[in-house]
Amino acid sequence: MLTRRHFIQTTTALFSAAIPASLIATPADAARSNWASWDARVTPANYDPATTNPWGLHPRFLPTRVEANASLRPGDIHVDAVARYLYHVEDDGTAMRYGVAIARGNLYEPGVYTIRRKAKWPKWTPTAAMIKREPHLYEEFADGVPGGPTNPLGSRALYLFEGNRDTYLRIHGTPYPRSIGGRASSGCVRMVMAHINGLYDNVSTGVTAHLYPAERFVTARS
Repeated sequence: MLTRRHFIQTTTALFSAAIPASLIATPADAARSNWASWDARVTPANYDPATTNPWGLHPRFLPTRVEANASLRPGDIHVDAVARYLYHVEDDGTAMRYGVAIARGNLYEPGVYTIRRKAKWPKWTPTAAMIKREPHLYEEFADGVPGGPTNPLGSRALYLFEGNRDTYLRIHGTPYPRSIGGRASSGCVRMVMAHINGLYDNVSTGVTAHLYPAERFVTARS
């Protein structure tokens, strides 16, 4: 007959002390362990932002340092939807300019937003509106897609808010770099993953992102 004492002695012999929660690996920890290898996978060998172009982009869409209008606030982002440029204004009176893709049709939403969150290799979940509009494309992903090189949000994402409301608009990397210069997304601003990896570390939460209308030529002067 197995007694309670026998059970306690047996389980004590088989199992050690409780493992601290801080030492228990989670799915998020497993994903983080892949970040460096994923970054290497999307960054070309001998990468030079100004010249490396295995994606076949028009040269004007490669990262370029330009002079910024003195009235622009350092740290802010400006998206010229007509020229398909994103400008990140820096402290020294210059800005880094990158090529982007914007949303197709009337899905592009110009406006003034606050970047309230940043994420590396984020999970992607289509919005309810996306699923309703195009269920054949998005319904199977309703529970979300884990981060990784084929994830639609790519390697980095900047989350755009109006006040405390998440707009579900993002500035993010894309596994489809050949879309840069076009209108391709369901609302977000896309960048080459190697490019947004460079931008990401220089962008602070709390800065403003200006997304200018696509219908007329409005640009952050350079």
